[in-house]
Amino acid sequence: MKRDEFTSLNSVSINVREGEVFGLIGPNGAGKTTLIKILCTLITPTSGRAYVNGYDVIKESSDVRRSIGFVTTDERSFYWRLTGRQNLEFFAALHNIRGNEARERIGELLRSMDLSERADELFMGYSAGMKQRLAIARGLLNEPSVLFMDEPTRSLDPGAARSLRELIKSYIVNEQGKTVFLSSHNLDEVEDLCQRIAIFDRGKVRATGTVNGLKEGLGSEATLCDVFSSFTGKQFSDEIAFIKPRIERSHRHGGFGRRG
Repeated sequence: MKRDEFTSLNSVSINVREGEVFGLIGPNGAGKTTLIKILCTLITPTSGRAYVNGYDVIKESSDVRRSIGFVTTDERSFYWRLTGRQNLEFFAALHNIRGNEARERIGELLRSMDLSERADELFMGYSAGMKQRLAIARGLLNEPSVLFMDEPTRSLDPGAARSLRELIKSYIVNEQGKTVFLSSHNLDEVEDLCQRIAIFDRGKVRATGTVNGLKEGLGSEATLCDVFSSFTGKQFSDEIAFIKPRIERSHRHGGFGRRG
């Protein structure tokens, strides 16, 4: 029996400029994570084209993977009985980074993430904030030009989230000059970090622009929450928001594929 299909992305068209922090916000189930997974070559779109750093995510997926980093809050993607340093050594080897190059790169990232003193402790003993900083270090191992971050401060307390945002701004954006594609449900985070945003709902882009520009379109007193509600018809509180994608994704239940 043929399984039911549903379209999780429909005629999505976004341009992300080199060197900017681009934010993606939308209700739960809007398609944000699906889009990021397509761009990271983890899901295959059924139609359309998408490019990251000029590489086609389908035809040149290996080149895409070499040029990107992916930061997720999924703790299961780490080895809990290894230390933070050992985890990074393992993932560095997957990028063919070994020997002195790996030691120097890992040491630099541990210092930048303020993890040097805890690097040889087991990952299972890390706080949520430490685990997320290690996830960022892992995403930067291959020195990518584009970093994808899917809800990077989810589950962090306000202080840890604020510290992580400062790290993103000072180290990843200002010092490293990375292009960052970020999805978030934290509107303060989006306003703090992003030059431009896209509002997603039911698989479609409802609006793109600067935060201030979108707010001004609704009036001088409008907030980003007002913008979200205007384009999605939902209250944001109910949801507890050089890449060129234009893609459509028809999604079989349980289906998985490549990026775009």
